[in-house]
Amino acid sequence: MAVPERRIVLLGKTRTGKSTLGNNFFGEEVFKVSGLSNSVTRECQCETREVHGRKITLIDTPGFFDNKMCEEVLKSEITKCVTLSSPGVHAFVIVLKVEKFTEQEKEVISKIKKLFSEEALKYAVIVFTHGDHFEDQKIEDFVNENHDLRSLVEECGGRCHVMDNRYWDKERNNEEVKKLLNTIDKMVQQNNGEMYTNEVLKQVHSMIKKKTASLLKACQMKRQKKNH
Repeated sequence: MAVPERRIVLLGKTRTGKSTLGNNFFGEEVFKVSGLSNSVTRECQCETREVHGRKITLIDTPGFFDNKMCEEVLKSEITKCVTLSSPGVHAFVIVLKVEKFTEQEKEVISKIKKLFSEEALKYAVIVFTHGDHFEDQKIEDFVNENHDLRSLVEECGGRCHVMDNRYWDKERNNEEVKKLLNTIDKMVQQNNGEMYTNEVLKQVHSMIKKKTASLLKACQMKRQKKNH
């Protein structure tokens, strides 16, 4: 029986805990985590592991608002993730830190919509990192405090999770990852198994097909020349 595949793209602002979340998924340190003074993820990194009976491919992307990366390079890297996720993305995980939802966070969401279209939110889940900052507050109350954040969660079908970054607790992280993957599975079912594909992704897939066909044709021509 084939293992179900899930291709997941991690998106978010610099130093929100995207790479740490990726490491929590796999239970090992495969993505470089940014230090105190600089952001490490400056190009897309793609890793695949088997997690909870699924073949998980995670694509970690550069953080939005990295002051050492110009806008065009960021766009190029974010677009590159489309190639890495071919033939399609099952889920975008938008990573937000538990803190005030400011204009910068709103701009991150605007950039995501601009790069991937608003259709991407149909395939998105919000993950709040540093959940220890909640203390006794419920996630629902935190979301409802801000109109824009509430609207974003609604656009994502109400799908949101909280991850605690206080300490490396493998067992606890494992349970949180399992819950998140269950949410993604339900979302895939709601989307009738369809994956996110935009025009860029379709063009990339088409280009790969054309290149493959071209290589096959070239090989056939070489064989024909040898036979003559």
